[in-house]
Amino acid sequence: MAKKILLLVGDFVEDYEAMVPFQAMGSIGITVDAIAPDRKSGDVVPTAVHDFTGDQTYKELRGHNFAINKDFDEVNVEDYDGLYIAGGRSAEYIRLNKRVLEITRHFFEHNKPVAAICHGIQVLTAAKVLEGRTLTAYVAVGPDIELAGGTWKNIPADQAVVDGNLVTSPAWPGHQAILKEFYKLLGITITI
Repeated sequence: MAKKILLLVGDFVEDYEAMVPFQAMGSIGITVDAIAPDRKSGDVVPTAVHDFTGDQTYKELRGHNFAINKDFDEVNVEDYDGLYIAGGRSAEYIRLNKRVLEITRHFFEHNKPVAAICHGIQVLTAAKVLEGRTLTAYVAVGPDIELAGGTWKNIPADQAVVDGNLVTSPAWPGHQAILKEFYKLLGITITI
């Protein structure tokens, strides 16, 4: 039976962190509904490319437009097998939306698989679902995890951390690791 995933994004979501999981999951037959607060199917959100160039933080460049394919106000969380929260600047803003937090809490309350990458973890801290959890995030989000009652692991950007139904990765170089673990949480086996 095909799986159905809810992908949370917003204005200036990190380009790769929205595009890559959306396309990768779709390529193996997973239905992915991309939503953003105040957006309807057919709308777009602007993305930003975060590149690591040796500065103290990433450099941000304008990315593509990312198409929303589901009306935010029409989402029924019961219809979904898992939640994927993309990172980028959008996370610090969408976490202020009450419905975003309700959606996030649903997946934890029902022990459904959740993947969050980079700054996407800011949604988890605001939803207050990290007490006793071990996870990773972009280094600047580490203190937020600790303040939310979780344990932050500082790992290389191409790795992921799994804790129960939650898988996290520090940044877009971790797509292979986070998606591999998210598929396992969803009960998906890929053989070659």
